[in-house]
Amino acid sequence: MAGLASGTAQGTLPWSWYSDPELLRLEQERIFRHGWQYAGPAEQATAPGDFFTCSVGDVPVVVTRDRDGELHALLNVCRHRGSIVATGRGNRETLQCPYHAWTYGLDGLLRAAPRAKHELNVEEIALRELTVEAWGPLLFVHTDVNPPPLAETLGPLPELVAAGGIGIDRLRFRRRSDFELNCNWKIAVENYLECYHCAVAHPGFSAVVDVSPDAYRLETHTLGSSQFGPTKNGRGPVEAQFHWLWPVTKLYALPGPPNLAVGPVAPLGPERTTGFLDYFFPEEVPDAEVDELLAFDDQVGLEDRALVESVQAGVRSGLLDEGRLMPESERLLAHFQRLVREALA
Repeated sequence: MAGLASGTAQGTLPWSWYSDPELLRLEQERIFRHGWQYAGPAEQATAPGDFFTCSVGDVPVVVTRDRDGELHALLNVCRHRGSIVATGRGNRETLQCPYHAWTYGLDGLLRAAPRAKHELNVEEIALRELTVEAWGPLLFVHTDVNPPPLAETLGPLPELVAAGGIGIDRLRFRRRSDFELNCNWKIAVENYLECYHCAVAHPGFSAVVDVSPDAYRLETHTLGSSQFGPTKNGRGPVEAQFHWLWPVTKLYALPGPPNLAVGPVAPLGPERTTGFLDYFFPEEVPDAEVDELLAFDDQVGLEDRALVESVQAGVRSGLLDEGRLMPESERLLAHFQRLVREALA
C-alpha cells in the first residue's frame, strides 16, 4: 500500500490508491463503516411490516418498520451462520433466513429457529441494530450504534436546498437508476466534485448551465461540498445545485421543475464501482417532465462514464506517481482527498 503519507498540497492522491486491493480493505473499514450514507426513500418503510434492503459499502443492511411503528436499520446478516437474511423490499410479518429458517421480527429479535426448543435460547439472539435517521423523504444509515447525528453531516444542506426552491417535504420518490462503472470509487466521486471538465465533456449540460468560472460557485463544508450553476435559458424555477456528503452520497437538483436526485456509490472491487440514483419530484410534476429531465441526466451520465473509465486506464499505467490539481477549479476535489487522507492516516 504505497504512498500513505506521500503527496503535496497541489498533488492528487497517489495513483496507486486507485487500484490497490489492500487499500480498499482499509477504506471499507475506516471510511464506509464510519459515515452516514443514503439508504433509500422513506416511503418504502412507512407502514408496519415494510422493509427494504441496501448496503453501506460492503455491509448489508435491512431497513424495517416494525408492527409497533418503530423504524429500524439492522445488519442483514443471520446470527446463526452468516447468511443474508432479507432481499429486495416488501411488507412482511417477519424476516426469515433462507438457509436454516431462523426467523426474526422486524425489530430484529429472533422469534423462532428449527430445533431451538432443545438447543438454543432464542431470547438472547437478535440482528445487530444499526442507526437510521430521516431527512424529509430520505433515509440515511450509519453502521455505528451511536454515531454523530445526521445533522452534522448534512451541515448547511437543508438550508441550501430550501433556498434553491425545493420543498423537501413535498418530494415523492419517482424512479431509481442503477449503474456500474469500471473505475475506482474515488474516481467516480472526484469526477462529480468538479465542473472544470463540463465545457469540454458535457456540451448539452453546458448549453443549459453556466459553467464559466465567474458564474459557477463552489463551497466546501466540514463533511461535504456544494456547486451552484445558474440556468442559461429559464428552464424552470430550480437552478442547478450539486451537493456531496462524506463519504459517498451525491445529492443534486437539475434545472427544471422542483426535483432532487440522491444516491451513493460503493466499490465492487479496486477498479469497479456500483451505485444508484433515486429521483424525487412533487406529485404534481407530470411524467413527461420527469422523463425529459432524466433523459438529460442520463446523457450526462453516459459522458461521465467514458471519462471516469478513461481516468482508471490512465492511473493504472504505473509510470507516474500522482497528478496535479487546479487550486481553485478543483478545490472541492482537494477537500475530498484531504478527508480520505485523514481517514486512512
